[in-house]
Amino acid sequence: MTSCEPGETVGAWLCQAGQVLRAAAIDTPRMEARWMLAEAMGTTSEALLREPRAPVPPEAGARFTAMLARRARREPLAYILGHAGFWGLDFAVSPATLIPRADSETLVEAALAHAPGAARVLDLGTGTGCLLLAVLSEIPAAWGVGVDLRPGAAALAAHNAARLGLAGRSAFLAGEWAAALSGCFDLILSNPPYIEAAAIPALMPEVAGHEPPSALDGGADGLDAYRALAPQIARLLAPGGVAVLELGQGQGPDVSALMARAGLETREIRPDLGEIPRAMVVSR
Repeated sequence: MTSCEPGETVGAWLCQAGQVLRAAAIDTPRMEARWMLAEAMGTTSEALLREPRAPVPPEAGARFTAMLARRARREPLAYILGHAGFWGLDFAVSPATLIPRADSETLVEAALAHAPGAARVLDLGTGTGCLLLAVLSEIPAAWGVGVDLRPGAAALAAHNAARLGLAGRSAFLAGEWAAALSGCFDLILSNPPYIEAAAIPALMPEVAGHEPPSALDGGADGLDAYRALAPQIARLLAPGGVAVLELGQGQGPDVSALMARAGLETREIRPDLGEIPRAMVVSR
């Protein structure tokens, strides 16, 4: 292991933190250390790269030390930083929600391709609100509703809408899927829990130990949420409208069959950047 120069400079702190994170089996230790130190110092990671000999103020060092300890315990970096990027937007995150993932941007791509003129949008299992708010940011005339079972998630999504200047075109509710809703929507979005219950303990520690189980657990076969969603989508989808659902790996045929039994036709299954079928588009 490379030794680090002693001192209170940015470079010294980053070197020592990189060693701590490497020992904790973090894949990108120096990069994550830089992001956390930038957050602690109220600057950018690029500024730290430009000035490795800059001093780290004691109060920033204390904040960084606390953040580093949390990350070494494999708490997700986004929860430590308090925010995460999605679709070029910055979302506040908390342990009440899943952390937005780049794979889910495939749903936004599919939604914009199939429903570019959507006026009424519904997001079931909204979490941070990232899917709904990303779509609203791209369709200025659209208005949307996000629903989540967890009140804390619905509150966080509303906070994100306000941060992004989209509070006037969105509303967020706590409830069980679409049970409390009526009317029709041109676009329905959902990233439901789809991991088989028995597989959750084997997930990476950041997920299994920290993200909300209710947002992960899809039941014994991973399909419970789709069974609940299919009739709700069929009831609420406007004529000519589409629903876009996130899929787990290999779930396309089973989910398509569940949707067909509710009278919904699969129009496309779009792969993510890893070429895994990720976004299913269905219509009446």
